[in-house]
Amino acid sequence: MGGILWIIIVGFIAGVIAKWLSPGPNNPSGFILTTVLGIAGAFLATFIGQQIGHYGPDQGAGFITATIGAVIVLFIWNRLVASGVIKG
Repeated sequence: MGGILWIIIVGFIAGVIAKWLSPGPNNPSGFILTTVLGIAGAFLATFIGQQIGHYGPDQGAGFITATIGAVIVLFIWNRLVASGVIKG
């Protein structure tokens, strides 16, 4: 249970920082979407890090790389909204 709580806290903080670094009108808003943004960024950073050999199979992304991953996810979100693929 403590691990899930830690993931939510880190995801929320990474999502808030990513939204602060990449402001825009098409950002997902609210506590849950901000947390999901940060968690998705952590999963993306973990996946890429494991693929390039930076992380082992049992390692996850750290706080900084989770934030970078969240910025990438937010960039993709903004591009999908700007192109009209999804409604923002």
